[in-house]
Amino acid sequence: MSAPDAKAPGPTEAQALKSDSFGRISLMRGADGGLFVRRDLRHVPLWLRLPAWWLARREARGLAAVAGMQDVPQLIQWNGRQLDRSYMPGDAMYQRPPHGDLIYFRRARRLLQGLHRRGLAHNDLAKEANWLVLDDGRPAIIDFQLAVRGDPRSRWMRLLAREDLRHLLKHKRMYCRASLTPVEKRVLKRTSWLRDVWFRTGKPVYRVVTRKILKWEDNEGQGPKP
Repeated sequence: MSAPDAKAPGPTEAQALKSDSFGRISLMRGADGGLFVRRDLRHVPLWLRLPAWWLARREARGLAAVAGMQDVPQLIQWNGRQLDRSYMPGDAMYQRPPHGDLIYFRRARRLLQGLHRRGLAHNDLAKEANWLVLDDGRPAIIDFQLAVRGDPRSRWMRLLAREDLRHLLKHKRMYCRASLTPVEKRVLKRTSWLRDVWFRTGKPVYRVVTRKILKWEDNEGQGPKP
């Protein structure tokens, strides 16, 4: 009688990337040696489990909407406790600033347009941590927890798409100011009512929650280093 087959080894953590009140993000190595990124909610405090689950589910739905697109993560699986997505080697924009790199920002705009054509607004692109500079210099977008889906022809989605663009242009103004076009300068000057309402009402509450309650240490929505 043959012995029962040994249980196949599961994925192992290769590197802790980030840890905050809404979960732990790790670079994982699968049984085949391939790398992927996991958001793990199992250690989230009890009082934050519902919002953490809601944000992770929102990210899973956002990633499903951009399945097959280049330079965005691809959803591997979401089981209600762990969200696995593909790994893209690179650095956050603030770690590897694209100073004077006009090609980077041209590609970033095309990437953003691709999201919007699929009816997805990222809604959190002011954070440099959500823009990557890949190993070959291409831009990539991560962290779809606040992404909004809808009809790209609707006024609401066009407004959100414009806000996404404004955030990208702010980064371009920081790192590639001389290359701003007259049209881009006008877009930067024209703020929407949504932005004004957020800064008057939502932003102060956000700062209290993230800095005083959740103890986030920096201005990019990241938690303390693990």
